[in-house]
Amino acid sequence: MNFSELKYNDAGLIPCIVQDANTGEVLMMAWMSAESIGLTLERGETVFWSRSRQELWHKGATSGNTQKLVDLRYDCDADTLLALVHPAGPACHTGERTCFYRSLVKG
Repeated sequence: MNFSELKYNDAGLIPCIVQDANTGEVLMMAWMSAESIGLTLERGETVFWSRSRQELWHKGATSGNTQKLVDLRYDCDADTLLALVHPAGPACHTGERTCFYRSLVKG
């Protein structure tokens, strides 16, 4: 599939779940544009679109917590991506390994 055939939202973005290729742990979710997908495939490291800054965001460019791309998959509806990565440090800006470290279920 050509990644231009993916189903982007009205802002030209598609959600990307990032998963540790070794452990299967879900690390984060971020948005990608066609340009960031192309850069991710070219560089072999994740590049996302920052909605808050309205710019491309190479994960780990300032922190060193890069994500080496193993595979970039798309779902059956072609509207969500799954990036399998080898992380070089925490995924979350809080310092947590994963952005999904909090639970709504108590106990």
